Amino acid sequence: MYKNRTIGVVIPAYNEEGFIGEVVQTMPDFVDRIYVVNDCSKDGTLNVLSKLNDKRLTVINHEKNRGPGAAMLTGYKKAREDNIDVAVIMAGDGQMDPAILDRIIEPVCQEKAEYSKGDRLSVKANRHGMPSFRLFGNRLLTRIIGIASGYRDVSDPLNGYTAISKDALLKLDLDSIETGYSFETDLLIKLGFINARVVNIDMPARYRTEKSKITYLRFFTYLSWVIVRDYLLRIKKTRKKNPEIQSARSDVRESESC
Repeated sequence: MYKNRTIGVVIPAYNEEGFIGEVVQTMPDFVDRIYVVNDCSKDGTLNVLSKLNDKRLTVINHEKNRGPGAAMLTGYKKAREDNIDVAVIMAGDGQMDPAILDRIIEPVCQEKAEYSKGDRLSVKANRHGMPSFRLFGNRLLTRIIGIASGYRDVSDPLNGYTAISKDALLKLDLDSIETGYSFETDLLIKLGFINARVVNIDMPARYRTEKSKITYLRFFTYLSWVIVRDYLLRIKKTRKKNPEIQSARSDVRESESC
């Protein structure tokens, strides 16, 4: 436990035989559960996991590849089922340093936020090593997703090193969240639907020898559609919650017509 909170770490894994063992073995002692969701890996990921001796470890296998978002949602549902207080997402490729996990979960454990996430952009030193095209893309998406979600102060929205409270998981419709690489964006915008508090946690970019599995053109095309769809849905929900806004607009139109 960490400050009287149970901690569960969800690790989505697809073809991560080179990193998954280290990620699990370096998990801090305060972590209560480690959920590795093997998304139908075709390499030796499952073999590596079978050799690990950690009583906290639960391996969940997808019979077919369903996407990184689906793997994270499977882990979230298991953490919710186990009544875990704080659920963390940590990639299986070693990009997310377990040594700073306490910083990621601190605001949620202190009930200062329902969702906390890593931020590699706000501090210049933390951007060291990030490829220029990723830096440009992340900065651009920070602005766009900030407008769409309403979380204009949230930086580095595609950063997947996150912690979420049990209460937030109970309020979210997990079955409505995107199952692919748009998972983080869709989740962030829908956290706004439940008025969740979101905070940034400064962290350095960490790139190793892993290779990205993202097809960027397809990713950005689909992500753009998700952002527009969720933005329109947020506007619709806001109007339902604040009918006086719509009434005021109607009054203005009637006044103008007169």
